[in-house]
Amino acid sequence: MKPTTDAGRHLTIADVCDELRIARSTFYDWRSARKAPPCIKLPNGDIRIRRVDFERWLETLEDVAG
Repeated sequence: MKPTTDAGRHLTIADVCDELRIARSTFYDWRSARKAPPCIKLPNGDIRIRRVDFERWLETLEDVAG
């Protein structure tokens, strides 16, 4: 998936997994450990992640000492 600058876009779990090159199970492991980006659970049970929240979450993972 190509990163987008559309901050209002909602990502699917597949979008996030593709971008991070992780397995879906890894995302769910992170989510249950409260280490995943903030998620929105839709009435139908689907999960979405706001692009802006995803980008902020990534920034919190940066290693500034490295």
